[in-house]
Amino acid sequence: MTVTLMWEARAEPGRGAELLEWARAQRLRAEPLRRETFTAESDRVLVMTWWDAPETDADVPELPEPPAGLLTRPVHRWRFVSRDVTP
Repeated sequence: MTVTLMWEARAEPGRGAELLEWARAQRLRAEPLRRETFTAESDRVLVMTWWDAPETDADVPELPEPPAGLLTRPVHRWRFVSRDVTP
């Protein structure tokens, strides 16, 4: 099965570029099948990683917490399972 991890954080106002740079620099202990990084309004950064894993709670690497003071709130994390893939 493919497990997708979604990591989303909101930087302090005006620090979105710094958060994006930090997120891009994070290396995981294993390579995911795919990794994408997104930005959104309000200095938000979203990182999604896809993993070949047997179950949703499998031990797969996740991005850590950013440095103290960079965020306006705690990181949000979700796990999803792919059900349909369409081109």
